[in-house]
Amino acid sequence: MNCRRCESPLERPGDYCLTCDTANCDTVVVDVSRDRATLTMLADDERVGEFTITTIPEEGDERGAVELRNFAGLVADEIHRKRPDEVYVAGDHGVIREVRAQVYHEVFRVRDDSDPVASVLSRRGERALEVVEAAPAEKLGGSHSTLIGGRRGREAIGVVAEHPHVKKVVPGPIDAGGMSSRKSLRAKVTRADGNGNVRLLLRDGSSVQENRVVTTAMDRETGERVREDLNAALRTDGLQDDG
Repeated sequence: MNCRRCESPLERPGDYCLTCDTANCDTVVVDVSRDRATLTMLADDERVGEFTITTIPEEGDERGAVELRNFAGLVADEIHRKRPDEVYVAGDHGVIREVRAQVYHEVFRVRDDSDPVASVLSRRGERALEVVEAAPAEKLGGSHSTLIGGRRGREAIGVVAEHPHVKKVVPGPIDAGGMSSRKSLRAKVTRADGNGNVRLLLRDGSSVQENRVVTTAMDRETGERVREDLNAALRTDGLQDDG
């Protein structure tokens, strides 16, 4: 591929041209599994190229963690080569979390994992939402600090709090009078209200906790976009309620 401005040859599709200081793509869509990442570069709604990165997952906690960081680092380096305006990700939640930690771009989760590029193209023209830069731990508020489900409950809260369009998660009181279930903790984000805010329902056995989630959405329609993203993230992490 050549630079679309000065025609200088580019090493990889969509690379930023250092010769004439020009970006050759505006969006990167990253579809990841635990051992493979495919980056699709878009410019003005057209696909300008793809690039695939692979890895061999390591056994063991320490070796696996190092290998995962290195894999995510390769993906992050490839994104940096493009210098895009937007980055969208779909697939393995653990890889996505590590990639997010290594890039300085805004990273958005794709609404439909089955065809990430088509999903991103379908969102073109939608009003952009404010991005919250705070760390997930800084978004936790309210007077009820207890969460049901132990570690899994904290994971669910963390998945929601790390979303770039979530301002705050306010844990609610625990209702222990529900119908008992043998399922492990399950989570579900409810439909948005008129202000674009949602609620995260956690169920663990007979206990239910309703947590308020304040988003940067401005109305029900944009709040639904955030809700879909949050449920997709919970589903990918094995926390999604099937009810």
